[in-house]
Amino acid sequence: MKKLSFYLIALFLIPALVFTSCKKDNEETFDAQKALTDYLVAQDLDMNKILDGFVFPAPEDGNVSAFYIIDIRSADDYALGHIEGAHRVDLPNILTEAALADKGILVVCKTGQTATHAVTLLRLSGYPTAKALKWGMSGWNTQFDVWTANIGSVANGHANWNTDAAPNNLTYSSPVFSSTSTDPAEILKARIAGVLTAGFLTTTATDVLTSPSNYFINNYFSEADYTAFGHFDGAYRINPLLISESQINFLDPSKRIINYCYTGQTSAAITAYLRVLGYDAVSLMFGMNKLNNSSAAWTSNKWSASVSKSLPYVVGK
Repeated sequence: MKKLSFYLIALFLIPALVFTSCKKDNEETFDAQKALTDYLVAQDLDMNKILDGFVFPAPEDGNVSAFYIIDIRSADDYALGHIEGAHRVDLPNILTEAALADKGILVVCKTGQTATHAVTLLRLSGYPTAKALKWGMSGWNTQFDVWTANIGSVANGHANWNTDAAPNNLTYSSPVFSSTSTDPAEILKARIAGVLTAGFLTTTATDVLTSPSNYFINNYFSEADYTAFGHFDGAYRINPLLISESQINFLDPSKRIINYCYTGQTSAAITAYLRVLGYDAVSLMFGMNKLNNSSAAWTSNKWSASVSKSLPYVVGK
């Protein structure tokens, strides 16, 4: 009788153990990052789509009536002057405000950098035509110009700035992160929420120049500009950084990723995208305009006080 009881218990217990073991194995082998990247490609949300027409220069006549304007500056900055009709909201709450938009979205900040970071997250959240005001309010009216005070040529003549050819790209494994869901759409939503909560993460040109080996540095220039303008010691040139072409795996997930470009606006957008994918990425503020604004090698996307317009604005809350 005891032997029969033992067999009966085993009959029910063994399948339960096998089921539990299989479930555990499935949980352990689910690759949330791969599910997410596969989903982004399938949804036509690779990096090139995020950066396609993502900035909007201030028009000469100041007519932005075609847009639902979201201003993500502080309440104090907004009160000092904003575009008429602009809706102010803190960056972490931008998706809530975006849901109220009845036309294409234009995001506004001080310099255009936080705005392009936000635009990436909007485009990943179902707002494919969202744009950022190029140069931010600095380009809208000289009254709000913070660009002029932040340009410079701190890299000119620095020992960690050179014109060497780019190193060969290496292939790395993808970042790993956990997810409470196996639905890629839900994974994306959760990743975006996390990036919004963390805010726009940046570093300065001086910090990277001092210790470039502390970072994995990605220069987002053309091949010709990479050498003509100069670059950080050891900087790679991975462009356009597509998932679909496995270029994303040229980034080392074990290091902090620094992206930099001409104005900091493209790198801010890229940084948001990479953080969604699980990379510890930060954006280099003001880009080449801080590193070597005096360089004679370029004029496009180069800041000078003459870039700023004198377009109308509204004072008060």
